[in-house]
Amino acid sequence: METKVNAELQHVRNYWVQMKPNSPIYNFLLGDINLVSATKGQIKAHLKIHSVHVNSKGTLHGVTSSCIMDWAGGLAIASTGLDNSGVSTDIHTTYVSTAKEGDLIEIEAKANKVGASLAFTMIEIRHAGDGGKVVAHGTHTKYIKR
Repeated sequence: METKVNAELQHVRNYWVQMKPNSPIYNFLLGDINLVSATKGQIKAHLKIHSVHVNSKGTLHGVTSSCIMDWAGGLAIASTGLDNSGVSTDIHTTYVSTAKEGDLIEIEAKANKVGASLAFTMIEIRHAGDGGKVVAHGTHTKYIKR
């Protein structure tokens, strides 16, 4: 089923296209992420877990989860119409369960507040389908220059 592309989703996709070539780590870990929806202050994306995303136990690496928190928080901020999502001042990630290679995860990020100089976001990573079991959740604060 094709995703209906609204103004926010188009803006976030354009932002991602511009950001990706300038960020080697995002390009490496999240190069094939699929942005599936966006509304003002919220984005949703899917990522299939590959070998580059897992640790020595074959499960989602904490670095991958934290990278997703950073990326998704910034895109939630961008979905409010900003052309610059700022710089990170604080990121927290709580690991609840895990995912393995071949799993499809869903990432949902919400910008709770986008103020004059700071933006606050919440992010959840969960299994796509099968009840959406939470893998990790977190918060991300960014300094934004307006």
